[in-house]
Order: sequence, then structure tokens, then C-alpha cells
Amino acid sequence: MTATLPDLILEPMVKNALLEDLGSYGDITTRTVVPAGVTYTARLNARAEAVVSGMQVARLAFHLVDPALDVQVNAPDGTRCAPGDTLMTITGAAQSILTGERVALNFAGRLAGIATKTASFVAQTRGTQARITCTRKTTPGLRIVEKLAVLHGGGFNHRYSLSDAILIKDNHIAAAGGVRAVLEAVKAQASHMMAVEIEVDTLDQLAEVLSVGGASVVLLDNMDNDMLREAVAMVDGRITTEASGNVHLDRVASIAATGVNYISAGALTHSAQTVDFGLDF
Repeated sequence: MTATLPDLILEPMVKNALLEDLGSYGDITTRTVVPAGVTYTARLNARAEAVVSGMQVARLAFHLVDPALDVQVNAPDGTRCAPGDTLMTITGAAQSILTGERVALNFAGRLAGIATKTASFVAQTRGTQARITCTRKTTPGLRIVEKLAVLHGGGFNHRYSLSDAILIKDNHIAAAGGVRAVLEAVKAQASHMMAVEIEVDTLDQLAEVLSVGGASVVLLDNMDNDMLREAVAMVDGRITTEASGNVHLDRVASIAATGVNYISAGALTHSAQTVDFGLDF
């Protein structure tokens, strides 16, 4: 899936990463050994099979270092690459290319890892209605691009922040006094524009949710496949179902076969392996 965000939204995050890398005095190695007038063409190459993500961010990193660099993206975000593929070419001042190199590669490798892992999960849902979605288990400060990478891998996004929707978890239920109490509070106070999801651990809780009403999505947490099938039958299409908890790649297909609408997995973002990309002069 090709998904982009305005550069304006991504720029502060990328600028912070560059400032972190440049320190207080900039790239002293490059300034010392590479003459200012030297120009070059560098290639950002894949060294492994992957789903590409982070090209928009990498391009922005180079342009923030030097707007005069000519950056050509050969493999857009959301496409697949093989070892040896050139994903991007950067032409211009060698000093500028070297200064932006590490930040660009860090983003591209990390985000491609998330996109690639997401695609492997999505592949296990073929032939079912289930969609793979991420969680808020993201790297602090990088959520927006990590969730973008999930889209590039064919997945879907859950909440971006606590303010996006009402998601009532087990601790909310415990603190508020039960399923009925939280749902009655939602019906009394929540905006009609706010989506409401509630987590349940048992079929008895699910029955209470269906009886009281007020939720549009139910999160079926840490249920085995037999219980998930029974939960889907109980819901009977009245609200959206989401399976969560203990979701590993080797279990995704069997979860999808239960008939749930969504499968959420924190592993998409917190356990993805960085893809090996390199910048070659």
C-alpha cells in the first residue's frame, strides 16, 4: 500500500534525529577529510528481500541537510525489493550525502523491517475477512512513521494516540466498577463522534457488553481459537470483533479462520528486525 504524509508533519521528527546525530559541532569527520567542492552520486541499495518503507523519510533527511541534493526514489514505499536493488539515488555535494547517510539509513531499515513483518502477517489472512492492525507499542517519538510502515506492509492502523478513540481495557473496567459501569458512563458522557471499543477476557463479559450496548468494537483478549469462534458467533455481526494477545505469526492463520474482523499485534512494531540497507558511493 502506498501511503504518505505531508513532509511538514514528518520534518520535526527527522530534524530532531539529524540534530541528535550532528551533535554540537556537526560532522567533523566529513568536513575534515572531504573537500567542499566534491560531488558524487550515491545509491541506497537493498541487501535483503523486504517491503520498502522509509523512502519518504530518508529523502527528507537528505533534503534537510542540503536542499540542493537531487534525490530520486526508485522503489516507492510499499513496493518489494530484492538484494542488490537500488532504492534511491542521491546526487550532489559529497559532504551533504555523508552527513545525512546514517539518519536516512536508520529510518529506512527500521521502517522496512516493520513493513516486511506486517506483510508476513497479512499473508496469513488470505481467504478470510481478517485485517491485521498495529497497536500503540511503538518506539517513543517514532509512532507516526512506524504506523505508516504498517500501512506499507498491507496492514491497518489502530489508534494513533489516547485521544483518538475510547478504548476501555481491563484496568479501566476494574477501576470503574465493571463492564456495565464503564459502558453506562460512555453512553452518558462520550461524544457521538467518538468510537468506543471495550476489552473482554471471558464470554460472560462479552454477553454483558452485548446486553448493555454502547460499544462498536469488542477486543477479544487472550482467547484461544475455540473461544474466539464462540465469541464471533455470539456477536453475530452486531459489532466489530478484534482478537488480541499472544498473536504470533504461526498462529495468525488460525485466528483469522475464526471469523474475527481484526487481529492486532504489538509485534509488528516492537519486534520487527531492521532490514539491511546500505549507501554505496
